[in-house]
Amino acid sequence: MNDLVRQHTALDDADLEWLHLLVSEWQLLSDLSFADLVLWVPTLDGTRYVSVAQMRPNTGPTSYQDDMVGHLVPRGRRPMLDAALDEGRIVREGDPEWREEVPVRVESIPVRREGRVLGVIARNTNLLTVRTPSRLELTYLQSASDLAQMIAAGAFPFPDQQVDMDASPRVGDGLIRLDAEGVVQYASPNALSAYHRLGLAADLVGHHLGQATAELAPSRAPVDEALVTLASGWAPRETEVENNDCVVQLRAIPLKPKGTRIGSLVLLRDVTELRRRERELITKDATIREIHHRVKNNLQTVAALLRLQARRMESDQGREALEEAVRRVGSIAIVHETLSQNLDERVEFDEIADRVLAMVAEISPGRVAGRRSGRFGILDAEVATPLSMVLTEILQNALEHGFGPGETGTVEVTAVRGGTRTDARLLVTVQDDGRGLPSGFDPQVAGNLGLQIVRTLVEGELGGTFDMVPVPEGGTRVLLDIPVRGEKN
Repeated sequence: MNDLVRQHTALDDADLEWLHLLVSEWQLLSDLSFADLVLWVPTLDGTRYVSVAQMRPNTGPTSYQDDMVGHLVPRGRRPMLDAALDEGRIVREGDPEWREEVPVRVESIPVRREGRVLGVIARNTNLLTVRTPSRLELTYLQSASDLAQMIAAGAFPFPDQQVDMDASPRVGDGLIRLDAEGVVQYASPNALSAYHRLGLAADLVGHHLGQATAELAPSRAPVDEALVTLASGWAPRETEVENNDCVVQLRAIPLKPKGTRIGSLVLLRDVTELRRRERELITKDATIREIHHRVKNNLQTVAALLRLQARRMESDQGREALEEAVRRVGSIAIVHETLSQNLDERVEFDEIADRVLAMVAEISPGRVAGRRSGRFGILDAEVATPLSMVLTEILQNALEHGFGPGETGTVEVTAVRGGTRTDARLLVTVQDDGRGLPSGFDPQVAGNLGLQIVRTLVEGELGGTFDMVPVPEGGTRVLLDIPVRGEKN
């Protein structure tokens, strides 16, 4: 919609935002009307209309089998659009149109914002299945008529209420129509069932919804008072009522077709199972984070014991081996510490890489500077854990073998994400400006324990490739190519 509006129309960003707000809400109008909606906006030169959005009803058959978004119609071809735009009123005159042997009733609703008509909603109702309407359908249609008048007057949608339509109740979930005093005029079967699960023993019609809802909710005076107001439909709000292991979500929509509130719509949905599953997931997430926290603590304890043992070693070779083990254990602990703070088994690896750099640089304080460029991004735990060990080994190897005692230099870690979402790759380069590789050195067969660990983790666990090459101007470059999952949006 953004591209169509900016390419073809004279609407500004504030107007576009209003259209987005309308489109986020108009599934409600479509379902209440049993009709398709198409939003037409006049083009910049005023000679045509462009369709920028479309909605089909969940409550009835569609009038459009094809996608209408992006279509251009010359002004004059659809007189009802012209009349609604020019006169700023809802236009219902005209005979039904026939589309593919289906009779369709067409109405035009002007979309007003701050006194200006931005466009026109064409409401198209498939008349093929028309029959004598039930009480539910009559209530739907009357509510749709009220909402249409509010759109034409610029009173709907409500600019101070952002609604998540994926989480908000829909028309079919349950609907209650209230009068101006908050008394129930009509309650759909689904709405009545939800209130029965809350504990209501009687019918809702003729009762004050706010008072009835407050009586079913746990007794908390300030909350009860707010609940009475919300369930009475005085303002556009959402809330949840929980009682007897049942949770019902409510959304109130005041109806002001002529500027004065004549009543309200209350949409509701039983979300008991949804909330139960959410609580189970929260409990499971908390348990997983606690496990990672305890693993991190245990690894830190192991590292402390190894560090203590290293201090008691008389052999320099044994002491160095234990200190390497401390750094390996520490790199794994960093990953578990990060996982203990996340809601899923994925981590932002850039922070881990920086901490590994700092930890390894401790073996050569002030001599060799470490820095990172590029971005690792978000990685799964099964990639992050071995990769942190690989990075530790490569950096440790560069510092120990690339620079002699007292020598200074730089080690740089570069990360680049590439590939596609289905075949994402992580390319990691670790380059130093040290003494370089010995003559005839082959990284694929070298017996160094650290390089053996790197080869095993990269090729075995990560399914990637590993190589070490000399840098022409001096130093060593390590190349890693690892398959990873794409980041979530």
